[in-house]
Amino acid sequence: MAKYLVTSALPYANGPLHFGHIAGVYLPADIFTRHKKLQGHQIIHISGSDEHGVAIMQNAQKKKKSYQEYVNQWHKTHKSLFDDYEIQFEFFGQTSAPYHKEETLLWFESLYRKGLIEKKAEDQLQCQSCHNYLPDRFVEGTCYVCDYEEARGDECPKCGEWIDAVKLKNPVCKFCGSKDIEVKSVDQWYLMLTKFSKEYREWFETRKPEWRKTVSSAIDSLTKEGMVDRAITRDLDWGIDVPLEEAKGKKFYVWFDAPIGYVSNTKEYCQTSGEDYLADWWQNDDVEIVNFIGKDNVIFHGIIFPMMSLASGRANAVTHLPANQYVNLLGKQFSKSKGWYVDADKAIKEFGPDALRYALTTLIPENNDSSFTWDGFEAKINNELANNIGNFVNRGMTFFYKNWKEEGIDATHFQSFFKTEAFLDLQTRVKEINATLDRIEIRRGLEQVMSLGQVANTYFSDHEPWAVIKVDKDKCAEIIAHSAIYALTLGCLFSTYLPNLSSKILEYFPDINDDLLRDIYTGEFKLGREYFNQTIVLTKKPKGLVKKVEADRIKELNEVLQSL
Repeated sequence: MAKYLVTSALPYANGPLHFGHIAGVYLPADIFTRHKKLQGHQIIHISGSDEHGVAIMQNAQKKKKSYQEYVNQWHKTHKSLFDDYEIQFEFFGQTSAPYHKEETLLWFESLYRKGLIEKKAEDQLQCQSCHNYLPDRFVEGTCYVCDYEEARGDECPKCGEWIDAVKLKNPVCKFCGSKDIEVKSVDQWYLMLTKFSKEYREWFETRKPEWRKTVSSAIDSLTKEGMVDRAITRDLDWGIDVPLEEAKGKKFYVWFDAPIGYVSNTKEYCQTSGEDYLADWWQNDDVEIVNFIGKDNVIFHGIIFPMMSLASGRANAVTHLPANQYVNLLGKQFSKSKGWYVDADKAIKEFGPDALRYALTTLIPENNDSSFTWDGFEAKINNELANNIGNFVNRGMTFFYKNWKEEGIDATHFQSFFKTEAFLDLQTRVKEINATLDRIEIRRGLEQVMSLGQVANTYFSDHEPWAVIKVDKDKCAEIIAHSAIYALTLGCLFSTYLPNLSSKILEYFPDINDDLLRDIYTGEFKLGREYFNQTIVLTKKPKGLVKKVEADRIKELNEVLQSL
């Protein structure tokens, strides 16, 4: 059975996370990890804070905090938010930690020894007013590809171009605001992608058929005519020192060391698991490596890091790269710097994990950009989650508890379900959901779960147990027994998507263990049949599972957005 190493893009320790981050990267990674665990696979989810780079330096200076103090604060804030959204990691580390520096230097030494890192003179912008060099986000200007006026020195947020800062039009110094900027020649160390282009393309051709078209097409267009050498050092005072005497004072570019964080954090995790991070995970050919990222990270995760992995021999390259598109806010891209985002922390405290995990999962932008609106949120919770799942489980289990509270329902009424076409349909649907999640189609999988919920709702309503019980309680017991099987199955299926809601449903049933949960979740129903070969007495009185969203509150939240 294959092992899975799941990574999710290291969140940048420089500000709050928004719904775009959660729905685009971390929630799908968590759902996929939970799914594979329920199937019985050995799987770990690794991430951590990305804590170097120019933007962090700028904002730490503005806040009058040390760089370490600043990143520690955001690391703690992000991890707390993930906990609130029930997003789990085997390990969530920090790239400012000593163990990460140690691993990064091993990668550098391997690549340098193989002649894949070389010194070159680089044209770099320098502000003539404050005399600072302007790498990466220390400069902004107009994108030379799409004419977006707020492109940064490392990338354009609008078109995704990996920016050559010296080509920016109308550059502005982010230190002092001056436009008096000149191009100067500076020595930097480069990752020589051109030397590894052939080997990279041979590897990419093996991945290309299995990756999403949006990902493979982007990478294909960027690499089919050859690759471009990229600088991996910067003249900064925060980051990992380059271990060369002639590079004294230089630090590694954040995007050289950041993806190595997946490996260093796995190493740190293995300190407690007792495994070898290379032999058991990163260099193990039986491990499928799955990188969850946003489309703005495709260059680094689909080109740079695979090249580094293959060329250094330190790790196997990524197996699957499910890069999602953007989640927008009212049709416009989320922007922390401009204040155009929904406070994810306030939202989770107000609405809870079930509502937000559900709504955001329906927005996972697997093939196209999606857009969050408060009106859409209200409709999804009230009309879908509450009226479909919450309504069915609450009605069915309340009816069960009210009429068979003491004696329970006899096994014969449950066993009759397994002889019906309805059971074959249920089993087929559950296995289809598993197959959909195996393909990392997270959003589609939830749609299939909700479709099953509608089948269960229809069964309950069409069989009218409230009327049948008046004339034939035995027949009514069978209707409720069959409804209970649907309810337990839905509880198992929601354990990946809405673990809190799932646990509430499962708590109604006695003696639910991990083996039974896995059996039903995967659609086997071998243990499920055995479980229902007994009288079932519900363990507690059912109550409402999904709180509806108030229309007046949505109106208030819309007004807040309109004021931004």
